[in-house]
Amino acid sequence: MMTMDGLDAALPHILSAPKDNVAIDILCTRPSFGKREYPEHIEVSPEGGIKDERWLKHPWSRLEDGSPNPRIQVSILPKRVFELVVQDRLHPGDTIIADIDTSAENLAVGQQLQIGSAVVEVTDLFNDACVKWKVRYGADAKDWIVKPENIDLRLRGVLCKITQAGIINKTDRIQKL
Repeated sequence: MMTMDGLDAALPHILSAPKDNVAIDILCTRPSFGKREYPEHIEVSPEGGIKDERWLKHPWSRLEDGSPNPRIQVSILPKRVFELVVQDRLHPGDTIIADIDTSAENLAVGQQLQIGSAVVEVTDLFNDACVKWKVRYGADAKDWIVKPENIDLRLRGVLCKITQAGIINKTDRIQKL
């Protein structure tokens, strides 16, 4: 597991990630708790989230009326953080791993992203890394995400809502609109 010093030392590399028009490295879905699938494509819609994923039945965030929170439908984790922190341990379950700068400066709240025929929008919900992140990758990895000076860097990636239904293929690119 990475130490805080090692994580901090990697920041220049992480922050030099491409800003736009990036390839998808990994697509992942979570059909149920603890399960990961790595399809070649996923079907997404604003109403249903990712087809055959657990968001409709077991979201980790709900609206006041009890319905699934659309702000967590798609998660994009920077590839450089993934490689640094996750290494060969269990995939955290983020929908997309891509070599992209997910900082607030590059992907502001409301930024729309074309991915295949789908469009997603970066939401205001901060991904602070859950307790599972801490257990799997270490306390330093969790604390690094929420260090005050790292908050706007969004090292744990961005959470997005789906604004246009479509198909996302592993061969697609992420492009800012």
